[in-house]
Amino acid sequence: MNKVRVAGVGMIPFTKPGQSEDWDVMAEKAIRLSLADAGVSYDQIQQAYAGYVYGDSTAGQSALYRVGVTGIPIVNVNNNCSTGSTALYLARQMVEAGVVECVLAVGFEQMLPGALGMMFNDRKRTLDMALKRQDQLQAKNDHSPFAAQQFGGAGLNHQARYGTSDEAFGLVSVKARRHAANNPMALFRDPITLEEVMASKHLYGPITRFQACPPTCGAAAAVLVSPAFAAKHNLDASVEIVAQALTTDMPGTFEDRGMMSVVGYDMAKEAARQVYETAGVGPDDIQAVELHDCFTPNELISYEALGLTAEGTAEQYIRDGQNSYGGKHVINPSGGLLSKGHPLGATGLAQCFELTHQLRGTANKRQVENMQFALQHNVGLGGACVVTLYGKAA
Repeated sequence: MNKVRVAGVGMIPFTKPGQSEDWDVMAEKAIRLSLADAGVSYDQIQQAYAGYVYGDSTAGQSALYRVGVTGIPIVNVNNNCSTGSTALYLARQMVEAGVVECVLAVGFEQMLPGALGMMFNDRKRTLDMALKRQDQLQAKNDHSPFAAQQFGGAGLNHQARYGTSDEAFGLVSVKARRHAANNPMALFRDPITLEEVMASKHLYGPITRFQACPPTCGAAAAVLVSPAFAAKHNLDASVEIVAQALTTDMPGTFEDRGMMSVVGYDMAKEAARQVYETAGVGPDDIQAVELHDCFTPNELISYEALGLTAEGTAEQYIRDGQNSYGGKHVINPSGGLLSKGHPLGATGLAQCFELTHQLRGTANKRQVENMQFALQHNVGLGGACVVTLYGKAA
């Protein structure tokens, strides 16, 4: 089995809905950037995986054809908010198994303004099982976005178990903006105070407006290769995918667990367990983490799901500064979804972009010291969670 190398990454700055180029143009730009970064041409790509959520069938072909029409297999991927990482997961499997030596993963999204909603109102909801369980666990608020109710409910769940304060969640947003100040790719780079976060419009549970990621448009891509291909073509093969896992919902999501499980806590915990077991690496060996902070409660509960801190200790972890520079781990050095935005199909590959640069030592003012291992966490309700461990190749 090949240990897959990340040869090239590309990303365009994310923008607000209505201010972006068309989805295929954004995708083309990210693809070309990743190819240039890798030092390969499109005709060397043997397969491609294209991730998007809000788009018609075969949008991947339309985007990739702007770069080249070569007859290669192109697979369109939709796994909700974990779409980009799922495309990466499929691409990595092909190289690891020796089916191909050079593969492309791209994610893109052109979103509408406002909160996420269901695209189809004439048929059964794909999230029906989770939403039914949500209705059993908490009161519905017709004035709050449904995603805010889900993740706000997870925050309430954590508060009920461990006494977590509202301010602990707010501090996640403060940290996100502080990190984003050094990221020219981030949509929101201005510092924000805890007082401003807490005074912003209340959404649900502990969540206020400044604790929710904005809908955005954007694209990101990665070129994965085998070590032999990298050596043959003299490519930078310094970043390796050490281990990766994709999980779906556990029985507890729909049975006896709370809203933390409904939004993916159990999926993330199991994916992380598989990754650590496969790699022989634990949370204490990791320096930087890009995790799925669509709402602040998801960042906080993910600290514990990923084993970065013990269950019930996330608030102390935050207050002690263990989630930032000088602490135990640097969480979301990019500024995360809260600051970059969240174009669903692109998010997982944007995380790959950040961590690849961190391990290369090319993250400029965001650079985390002594990088050896980096962890990526990307979750989509419905559900799927991808956890990826990157390391410096031997």
